[in-house]
Amino acid sequence: MSSDRNEDHLLVLGRRPVREALEHTPDRIEKVLLQRQGGGELTEIRRIAAQAGVQVQFVPVGRLRQLARGITHQGAAALMAPVAYVVLDDLLASVAPTLEEVKQRKPRLLVLDGMQDPFNFGAVLRSAVASGVVGVIVPRSGMAPLNAAAMKASAGAAGRVPIARPASIVDAIHQLKERGYWVAGADVGGDVSVWEMAWDRPMAVVIGNEAKGIRPAVLTACDYRVRIPMTGPAESLNASVAAGILLFAAARMDTSSL
Repeated sequence: MSSDRNEDHLLVLGRRPVREALEHTPDRIEKVLLQRQGGGELTEIRRIAAQAGVQVQFVPVGRLRQLARGITHQGAAALMAPVAYVVLDDLLASVAPTLEEVKQRKPRLLVLDGMQDPFNFGAVLRSAVASGVVGVIVPRSGMAPLNAAAMKASAGAAGRVPIARPASIVDAIHQLKERGYWVAGADVGGDVSVWEMAWDRPMAVVIGNEAKGIRPAVLTACDYRVRIPMTGPAESLNASVAAGILLFAAARMDTSSL
């Protein structure tokens, strides 16, 4: 029946508050926690969450009691991101509403495909803001939460760039292409070097999962597969390091951002 903050999120407790959050601010919800074997109104909350594309996890009542810390939870809780997400259409319209403006302004966007570590997420957001990225796109599920750890690693940058969270990264990439953006995915087996890539155009840079990289369907949707040449014995770079290299390589043609 109330809201509180835990270490990582704004915690919404109670059936009615969780339902209202799902109905009015679903883009801010990282996850809904429901008591196992709960029926009635909890089943309806599950339905609303599924309709909104919000992840639902069934947990023991003891887990909810631990999170609630004495506050009545009624078998339902929602973990809310400390920074509000934006709708992808709104993000793109605010950056450059027409194809002609996209061509003139040459905006740079960042797309993250399934990054799991909140610290990496925050570090990448910090590099994105520092390099002049004007918008970030992350998947609605399978992505590290924008929690306190991510916020700390971003050094405040998370609140300085709009972040959209569409249901499908592949669909988002197709939408970017329709609006005039070129899409370059980071790939250790890429066919073009980061130093040879033609960055001077409207560009979206895609960074994948720390262990598995960009998912095959997402990589197929990219226009380019970009590699970072390495002369030492290391096989790969940390995802946040790779993101920083690509983002600043993309920014080097735009002296106004550096």
